[in-house]
Amino acid sequence: MAEARRHLALVLPRLGTDRLIRRDPALAGTPLLLWAQEGPRRLVTAVVEGVPVIPGTSLADALAATPGLFCHPADPAADAALLAALAAWCLCVTPLAAPSPPDGIALDITGCAHLKGGEAALLAWLTERLGAAGFAVRGAIAATSLGAAALARAGRGGTIVTAATQGAAVSALPIAALRPGEAVREAAARLGLRSIGDLARQPRGPLARRLGQPLLALLDQALGHADAPIRPIRPPPPARVVRDCPSPLLTAEAIGIGLAALMQALCDDLGRRGLGARRITLTCHRTDATLQRIGIGTGLASRDDGHLTRLLAARIERIDPGFGIEKLTLAAEVTEPLGALQGGLAGSAAATASRREELARLLDRLRERLGPRAVRRLDPFPSHWPEHAMRAADPASPPRPVPEGWAARPRPVRLARRPRPITAVALLPDGPPVRLGTARVVSAEGPERILPAWWKPAAQEGARDYWRVETEDGRRLWVFALRNGGPPEWFLHGWFA
Repeated sequence: MAEARRHLALVLPRLGTDRLIRRDPALAGTPLLLWAQEGPRRLVTAVVEGVPVIPGTSLADALAATPGLFCHPADPAADAALLAALAAWCLCVTPLAAPSPPDGIALDITGCAHLKGGEAALLAWLTERLGAAGFAVRGAIAATSLGAAALARAGRGGTIVTAATQGAAVSALPIAALRPGEAVREAAARLGLRSIGDLARQPRGPLARRLGQPLLALLDQALGHADAPIRPIRPPPPARVVRDCPSPLLTAEAIGIGLAALMQALCDDLGRRGLGARRITLTCHRTDATLQRIGIGTGLASRDDGHLTRLLAARIERIDPGFGIEKLTLAAEVTEPLGALQGGLAGSAAATASRREELARLLDRLRERLGPRAVRRLDPFPSHWPEHAMRAADPASPPRPVPEGWAARPRPVRLARRPRPITAVALLPDGPPVRLGTARVVSAEGPERILPAWWKPAAQEGARDYWRVETEDGRRLWVFALRNGGPPEWFLHGWFA
């Protein structure tokens, strides 16, 4: 039988003010208040603990009743970004984590609680870590995501209920714990309905007509009769390994030792599945509830732990451990099928595959040292303009077929990024140059005329007459005369070997 789902909800009731205090510790202990503009009014959105102001109060009334408040404008975008970052940090305990705006995080912990010694220990660990990082937090565990969130929002932090007891635990909560919307709450209050249990005792047909069908869906989820799966902040990777650190890691050497052990375990797992990794990410979970992440990509799928460790270890210096790293997660974000390799005779298919893999490893090391865009291959492209007859390609990808007639005439080994204007002297209007700048031309071959594309009449330049020339100082150049109806304009376009 399938394992029953278990959900953990975290609520950060003072997310906005906690964010400001983390950014500026001097605000700790001050009567801090956040406000937002709503139409012509400025309303309080959040306050720190101990300030006798209710969110929703006008800012003018709050300042009149409680002088000396420190007022800051609310920043919903910054709060949402912080909430998403905290949800990503929670991936250290489960691959299914998602922010639940404006102040919650939803976690599917099915099959994960034993990693921390049980559900109670997992809930305590999360709330302790977030509390130590400077966040006010409440958490609860239930059979459905909304049931756990309702318990946490209603102040029942630390509550753990089963599917059998969830209905009774949730029934006593106020309707606001479902977040049905202000209009629905007011309509329910006019009908004398105050708690979730009051809603559950009403006939469903009249209740749906008066308060709307969406409220019934929320009610079923809160009571445990139905559930809505969470949409994780990122899809679970095909393969991942996690390691808790006995003590916080503070040095690159310690991170490297942990990386080597994790990489061997990840490659063993990939081998059992017949997969190879194309993209690997190392995520470091710091003690201050933030993340540090580095990653690598490979030209070919690989599960060579030594090669992959060397590539990723070169980036460890980019990690800022802060006050310490307490957990490492290594994930193969992108994988491909990779069968076992068998050695063979020279010239066999196995030997060819082995040489291809060695080339891919060399390219991976070069990319790591020089940058991903520094190692490229030029493939032929069907274009009559010389500067467009090549396209950059991944060196490990299959080569393009050569277009018919491509490079039928001699071409220089090096082209200028753009044709460079030069001064030239020609004895005849259609003749070769006899002088380029101050250098005398000793020989010239041509011309090779290239006409503009007739199917693109807009913004076209004139015809080009290309010449292969050699100057008195031994340079062999590729130049052309641009003919637009007037005197020709001369350009340098390439250099022969």
